[in-house]
Amino acid sequence: MSENVSRKEKYENFIKMIKDSGVNYDIDKIGRAYKLCEQAHEGQFRSSGEPFFYHPVAVATILFELGMDSDTLAAALLHDVVEDTDVTIEEIEKQFGSDVAMLVSGVTKVTQIGKLPSREEQQAENIRRMLLAMSEDIRVIIIKLADRLHNMRTIDCRPLKNQLDNSLETLEVYAPIAHRLGIRTVKEELEDLAIKHLDPVGYKEIEDSLQSVKEYRQQFLEKIKAKIKNRLKDIVPNAHIEGRVKSIHGIYRKMYMQGKSFDEIYDIYAVRIIVDTLNDCYNVLGIVHDIFRPLPGRFKDYISTPKPNMYQSLHTTVLDREGVPFEVQIRTWEMHRTAELGIAAHWKYKENIDKSDKKMEERLAWIRQLLDAQKESDDVEEIVRSIKTDLSQEDVFAITPKGDVINLPAGSTVIDFAYAIHSAVGNSMIGAKVDGRIVPLNHVVQTGDVIEIITTSAPGHGPSRDWLKMVKSSEARSKIRAWFKKEKRAENIETGRAELEREFKRNNIALSGEMAEEFLQKIAERLHCNSVDDMYAAIGYGGISIQGIIPRIKEEYNKRVKAAPSVDVSKYVVSQRKTSTDGVIVEGIDNCLIKLSRCCDPLPGDDIIGFITRGHGVSIHKTDCTNVPKDISKSFEPERWVKAYWDTTARESFKSTITIMAIDRPALLADVTIALANMRVAIHAINAREIKGGNCQIVITVSIENLQHLQNIISAMQKVDGVISVERSAQ
Repeated sequence: MSENVSRKEKYENFIKMIKDSGVNYDIDKIGRAYKLCEQAHEGQFRSSGEPFFYHPVAVATILFELGMDSDTLAAALLHDVVEDTDVTIEEIEKQFGSDVAMLVSGVTKVTQIGKLPSREEQQAENIRRMLLAMSEDIRVIIIKLADRLHNMRTIDCRPLKNQLDNSLETLEVYAPIAHRLGIRTVKEELEDLAIKHLDPVGYKEIEDSLQSVKEYRQQFLEKIKAKIKNRLKDIVPNAHIEGRVKSIHGIYRKMYMQGKSFDEIYDIYAVRIIVDTLNDCYNVLGIVHDIFRPLPGRFKDYISTPKPNMYQSLHTTVLDREGVPFEVQIRTWEMHRTAELGIAAHWKYKENIDKSDKKMEERLAWIRQLLDAQKESDDVEEIVRSIKTDLSQEDVFAITPKGDVINLPAGSTVIDFAYAIHSAVGNSMIGAKVDGRIVPLNHVVQTGDVIEIITTSAPGHGPSRDWLKMVKSSEARSKIRAWFKKEKRAENIETGRAELEREFKRNNIALSGEMAEEFLQKIAERLHCNSVDDMYAAIGYGGISIQGIIPRIKEEYNKRVKAAPSVDVSKYVVSQRKTSTDGVIVEGIDNCLIKLSRCCDPLPGDDIIGFITRGHGVSIHKTDCTNVPKDISKSFEPERWVKAYWDTTARESFKSTITIMAIDRPALLADVTIALANMRVAIHAINAREIKGGNCQIVITVSIENLQHLQNIISAMQKVDGVISVERSAQ
């Protein structure tokens, strides 16, 4: 009985919350959606043990707080019923209308992704579906963001692996999308919850630092607010002043990614001043600079140059009389609503929403650009990498000679700038000037640069293939590929064939005659190409990354390599001992000296082959080692190559070497060794050195049990803060 009462109260509280808002919601539709949600999910429970329907109610509550409309709230309540119950889209459309049915269908399509071969392909498909859903109706992804936010709030009940995987995806995909849509409240909470689970120690350190200065911070902000209010009362009497503390993730990025201490972060504390008009913003800025001393180079005018998510505000960092730095943000009320709610403000502060709203179309143009950029690439890993770059929260703002502002991802070159203006400008580009000075094409654009693109009208001129290595944005990369795809098919085929043959030679892959034709056709089909020439052309114009497909080609090729037959090897073996002590079984030999080759460093789990040496037993190689002949039957003394297998009953310890590339920072080496110690991994050798670009290389030799053990170690190293890549290497 108490459960029924609590459910009834939950429903009444939810409806009361909506009624009390004073907004003209469709209470009947939302109430019916609530009841269907509760009935459809009857008997279903979450990992926490709570009734499942609590989750869609929580998602709808988040969306209510963002100010979303009646159809969105109804769809949020029903967003799991099609996937998890017997309710169909047709039933939803019949009861709630086409808009609600479309939103539920959109969220369901984003959620229902079948099992794909790799995590990268899974994530690429996930991102692609979200972008498509956003292009059709942005409310779909806003529901999905609220869904992810509630899941992150309750993630402690999930297994640790799920916590880490979901937190990483939240940080890499969902938080950047929330940022691009300008929904600050959702973005910051997603980031904080993700960091809390990915790096609980770092999160706790920042949380403790903030707590230790909480009382001082409150007193400091109140003093600053009073001082500003006193000066503004006669000039801008309606100014609203509030204090703000930087999010934990924002502090984390500066402490652990930029190597700053807590005391070196100037914008931990901020004062926000909200005024009625644009003129008031600049008047208040002058007054603030009169009261406090501004720090040089710390002023940003996002009013005249809005961020890509339409964020507008004046930012300035100043010092009080005691020399304490703090940030001041100045904006109008309309700017403030956009800064807090982003695209969601479109529903909260407007009525009679028109889906063809031109302003809305302009704000969401980047979604179409991302979708278009994917069409020119078949490389899954690059698609994911490009989209994450374009979703990045870091942008630079450069200016054309006519005064137009161009937004680009941080790290973009002048080539990116040219293609952001227009495809024709990029394709005819021969040079660039920055602030009147000629610069190389790989010049990295900085905020405030005035850039002039130098072009040519010479017939036949076009981009260089080398530009694909220089550009940062997927838009520029897509346009360069599109040019090569359209203009240079014959050249692409020859370039692609030459690149593939070069990689075949480097990886000891030998093909001839009918076998080559059949083999290449099979690879082309796996890459979704209609013919081998199409595959060559895609490699040539950059649609397929040769480095990305070689592992799959080697895997297919190795299946066709025939090991040589076993022979009498006694004349070659001079030292005898049991094979199992080395964890390797050599076919046709009961006992012999086994030596693991240093050239390829084989480990249990690798496919291996043996080579009978003169006087030193059998040397074990990986089958794809560069020292293993591409065609053993045609090699010199093929009888010396013998089949070998790992002895699964043996318990041996092997040495393996890994190379770590990371951003150079204090305590990096300590964090790496602590992570290894926590896994009880013995370290035999370690070497670290600085390399270009503020990075470092760490080479470590460790004891491992098998290939899976090594993979676990590599995964642990990848989670260390600042690590860029971890690769297995020969000792």
